[in-house]
Order: sequence, then C-alpha cells, then structure tokens
Amino acid sequence: MKKITFFLIVAITFADFSTFAQGQRDRVITTAVPFLLVAADARAAGMGDQGVATSPDVFSQQWNPAKYAFATRENGVSISYSPYLSEIVNDIFLGSLNYHHKIDDRSAVASSLRYFSLGNIETRNTFEENPLIISPNEFTFDLSYSLKLSETFSMAVAGRYLRSDLRVDLNEDTSGSTFGVDVAAFYQSDQLTFSGFDGMWRIGANIANIGPKMKYDDAGQENFIPTNLKAGAGFDFIFDIDNRLGTYIEFNKLLVPTPQDFDGDGDIDAEDDEQYNDIGSIEGIFKSFGDAPDGFSEELKEFTLALGAEYWYQDKFALRAGYFNESEEKGFRRFFSLGAGFAYESVIIDASYLFSTSSVPSPLEGTLRFGLSFNFGDSFNN
Repeated sequence: MKKITFFLIVAITFADFSTFAQGQRDRVITTAVPFLLVAADARAAGMGDQGVATSPDVFSQQWNPAKYAFATRENGVSISYSPYLSEIVNDIFLGSLNYHHKIDDRSAVASSLRYFSLGNIETRNTFEENPLIISPNEFTFDLSYSLKLSETFSMAVAGRYLRSDLRVDLNEDTSGSTFGVDVAAFYQSDQLTFSGFDGMWRIGANIANIGPKMKYDDAGQENFIPTNLKAGAGFDFIFDIDNRLGTYIEFNKLLVPTPQDFDGDGDIDAEDDEQYNDIGSIEGIFKSFGDAPDGFSEELKEFTLALGAEYWYQDKFALRAGYFNESEEKGFRRFFSLGAGFAYESVIIDASYLFSTSSVPSPLEGTLRFGLSFNFGDSFNN
C-alpha cells in the first residue's frame, strides 16, 4: 500500500511534465522538483507562463531577478496561490511569497519562498490498520542581488535552497535537498518615439537552477534538478498616457541530458538509466545542447515557446492573454491562458485561468490562480 501511495504522489508531481503515449516519448526529460517550471504567479500565468522579458514586478525572482534593478518602487511584497488538480482534490496547491528592496537607483536585493503541497495522504501497510496521515511537500528559498551595469542593462545572481520531501513512511528518509544558482541579464531601452506611438524594448535571459543533483536516500539514484535556459524579448506600445500594450515571446530549454538508448538494443532500460545517471550536473548542461538521438531536429523539439500580451488602461486595469507550446514528443504541454489585473494605489490583484489544448490534461486545467502585491517606499524613475 505504501508503494502504491508513493507512486501516486510521484505521478501527481510529474503529471504536467510526463506523458503516457508511445514512440519517442520515452525520451521526455524529467527532473526532481518539476514544480519549479510552473508559473507561481498569476500575472506570468496569464501570459502563457512567461516573465523573463516582461516589465519588472515583485514576482520577478522566478523569471529574471535582474529585472529588480529596474523596479520603480523601493519595496515590494507579494503572495500567490495556485490550486493544483482542483477538479480532483482541494488540498494540493502551489504558493509563493516574494520580497524585493531597492538599495539605490542601481541595485536591489530580493528573496522568495515557493512551496508546493501535495495535500494530506493516508498510508498504511494493510487495510485493517489505522492510517498514517502524511503531508508530502517541496519548497525552495532563494536570495538574489541585481545591479545596473548601465542605464539600460542589468545583471543578477541568485542562490537557491531546494528541498523535496516525498516520504511515505516516517521511519524512512525519502527526502532530498540541494542548492542551485541563477545567472540573469535584462535590457530595457529608453522610451522611443515612433509615428503615432512611443515604445520600449525589453530583452531578458536567465540560466536558472545550476547545481548538484538531488538524492532522496542513500540507496537511490541522483536526480537532475530543472536547470533551464530562459530567453525572451518584448515590446511595449505606448499609445498615450492611458493606453499601453506589451507583447512578449519567450523560449525555454531544460539544460538536462536527453534519456538515451546507450547500448543500442532498442529500449531505454535499467542499464541505460545507470549510464545516464553517471552524467554529472555540469557535464549534463553542456551535453543537453547536442545529445538528442535524432539530432538537431529533436534538439529544437526540446525548446518550449510562450507568447503573451498585456494591455494596461490608466495603469489601473490590465487584460492578459498567452499561449504555451511544447512538442508532443517532449511533454505535450499546450494551453491558452487569460488573465486580469487590478491596481489601486500601492496594491495590485492578479488572476489567471488556463485552457488546455493538449490531449494530455494539465493539472491546472479549469483553475483560477491569484496573486496579491504591495509596493511601497520611495519611487524610482526608470
């Protein structure tokens, strides 16, 4: 019974990143703590799970901490809540808590806590004995520092502690921990004048979660953490003082090796897994750019694409839309998203909703996600 419960937990945790069809899908890349690849905030979720090149906000830590150097308020605090598998259960969720502080006009520090709860689960050895209630969970805590290197360009570094506790027996240690590092860059142009409107360019990139593998127990294998490369660009159309439209595009690639049929027997079996697990985390980053068995065409399939738009009226009301696409052979996450934002003085409320367009259901299908932000302190003109 304990084993059944454990595999149920793992299936739920990886539900949005794995698939059960045939063909090349045995080469879907899976990692520990995959919740790190899910948008924790409603603003990014409303634009197709992207934020590496969008305008700075308090939630920037997950996407691109270099954006904090361009924040317009001295301090910001935010909290978000995303129900998970809400059509099946009511106690699985992803939440985040964020804070940033601008030291001066050129630099900022920030921290965030992301928490993924898998709810309460009963586990027992036999159907007759009293159940043991467990609460498996995963979380990360990170700190970042960002600095403007010029009036239009900034960089940041972040350090992150990752903890995953999927234990199904309090007498057995099936939890793991490790650390990761982010290196990020952000460009925001000056406001440009065109015929009929003004505009602003933004470009961002972030290599996130660079770090050692995670090991759950002494006898178990080590699992890659979701080291990934985000890169994107955006352009704001500033029509007048009341109307602004931002359009964005983002690409994302896991910097984790592709599972291989190393012995050439036609199957990826335990022997192949053993050789795969011998690959180091840093070695795996470099391998990930050229190890797909079908060559360059398969490497391209390992990139995801997100498109998004955000319209603001009088900096008080926002409408958002986005689309996320992943290859059918590499996970098949495909969905549209809609979102809205409401700002009153220093408070911003965000909400988003996801519509899956894939035959693989999303755990966030039919889920309203919420975010609440407070900005206070001195203002900075960026």
